Amino acid sequence: MPSRDPRGNDRGYVTVEAALAVPALVLLFGMLLWGLGAVGAQLRCADAARAGARAAARGEAVATVREVAEAAAPEGAVVRVVRDGPLHRVRVEAHTPGPGPLAVLVAREAVARAEAE
Repeated sequence: MPSRDPRGNDRGYVTVEAALAVPALVLLFGMLLWGLGAVGAQLRCADAARAGARAAARGEAVATVREVAEAAAPEGAVVRVVRDGPLHRVRVEAHTPGPGPLAVLVAREAVARAEAE
């Protein structure tokens, strides 16, 4: 009777499984980090737009409104301030962190009514 290997015929399978699983896990982790960065950029744009709209509603100058919004916005964000009758619209746009096509544009807008003068 021939002797049997107690490990059976599973030689090398663990190595193959690890070779496939580790890159998949690294890719998944990278995608999760990118998603968190995108959500963070979106939230910072929303906060910046609200801060700018509040400053505009108080009657601050457009330059001051931009400064307030840019201080709260992600780095490299573009701030637009528009007066639309009694309303002030502040729009903040920024790119998410990431290379090439992963740098998606996110934007938020806030509107505030001008306070009575």
